[in-house]
Amino acid sequence: MMSEAAWRRLLDQIRDGRVVPVIGPELLVYDTSGKQSLQARVAERLLALYNQTLPPEGLTEFRELNDAVVRLRQARDDNGLIVRNLQDLYADVHGVLRELTGARDSVLPTALDQLARIADFRLFVTLTPDTLLASALKRRCAVNEIVHSPDLSSSESRDLPADWRDRPNEVQLLYLFGKVSSTPVYALTEEDVLEYAHSMIAGRGHVLPRFFGELQELNLMLLGCNFPDWLSRLFLRLTNKERLSSAKAKREWLVEELQDEPGLVTFLRNYSHDTEILADVPPLEFVAELLRRWQADNDARQQAAPAGSGGDGDDERPQPPPGAIFFVSYSRATDQPYAEALVEALRQLGVAERELWFDRQAIEPGDDFRNRILDGIAGCRYFLPVLSEATNAREEGFVFREWQAANDRLAQLNRDFIYPIIVDADYAPERYTARPVRAWQSLDFGHAPAGAPDARTMAKLTKLLRDARRHEV
Repeated sequence: MMSEAAWRRLLDQIRDGRVVPVIGPELLVYDTSGKQSLQARVAERLLALYNQTLPPEGLTEFRELNDAVVRLRQARDDNGLIVRNLQDLYADVHGVLRELTGARDSVLPTALDQLARIADFRLFVTLTPDTLLASALKRRCAVNEIVHSPDLSSSESRDLPADWRDRPNEVQLLYLFGKVSSTPVYALTEEDVLEYAHSMIAGRGHVLPRFFGELQELNLMLLGCNFPDWLSRLFLRLTNKERLSSAKAKREWLVEELQDEPGLVTFLRNYSHDTEILADVPPLEFVAELLRRWQADNDARQQAAPAGSGGDGDDERPQPPPGAIFFVSYSRATDQPYAEALVEALRQLGVAERELWFDRQAIEPGDDFRNRILDGIAGCRYFLPVLSEATNAREEGFVFREWQAANDRLAQLNRDFIYPIIVDADYAPERYTARPVRAWQSLDFGHAPAGAPDARTMAKLTKLLRDARRHEV
């Protein structure tokens, strides 16, 4: 494990937004022993689809899927090869992953949940094609998913946004070896990984120069990547502008148990002095310790902030417009882009600034501003809570205090007051079970996917605006 001084340097780099976690398959495990991996689950299901059993010696740990595909490509029955079209295996794996990770009662790997809670991480790289990391991140913020694949069409390929640093409530997630699909646009085998590596070197397909440029500038934390020796060396070289032995302004932390890779350790110690090898601690334990230290550091910083400041000058915050028609309530940690889109739609309806209460601040409010917010709820005509699965999954947040305050006021009113608006793609009010939301089951819910109201919701908002202005007269 690192020294206290090394931990402090790492936390300072994270706080400054200078560290990118690179997530490997060793973090996708479901039990405390770290042996029940997602790869193993998928490989077993895939073999079972073709009535194949696990070999007596088992499959290579964290490379189970490659081993399973190799076995299926060689397997025969009375009619010959059991897999006649290799592309079918990509669709099969897609289906298995959907079954394993798409169920509402599915559990996220603990390490992914822990990493997602470290709010200072703004860029992520995943080496696996599943969407588990995206699901973990969506619990706290919006996620922009970027896919690197040499076989994607031009219309599907997107690079890192030029203004990504100006999107405080959005993280950028790169699928380095493609994202799972029913077609062969992601890496399933070790040969696929080789082709992806070749495309990065040769510039074939869509190489995403902006994202790769950031990886060459920022520090990388490689967590349980399970790269073979050759790929570790190549990846480190591709994410550095100069040769590894040159003096450089960035560094890497390689969190990996490397007992079987003595050649890599020797190579890095001789030629890449800025790569810190942390082979004495399992990646799962490292992530748990990282979160513990980051939370302790975060708590200490908040306690050191001036009382009532919320850490960022409450006096500079806007005052709630007196008697606003609409109060838009949302979780700043998860739904700010969607709330902003909804507010823009209200403005298009003709809602004036004085008729709207909407706080754009990205931090939780201090005591003084909390009182202003509660006063705004007490004085508005209609309360519009923005609902998403990401917010619903939060365990704590001031937004729930806002919603409870609205419920308390509703209990005293003899008219409509709360109009919940769902910003997820699917319209399913029954999915939202946060404690304040349970009181809304008899209410009408609006639908504004990604913040854009559908026709019915737009008509309802128009009616509410008209009725409010009529009431004022």
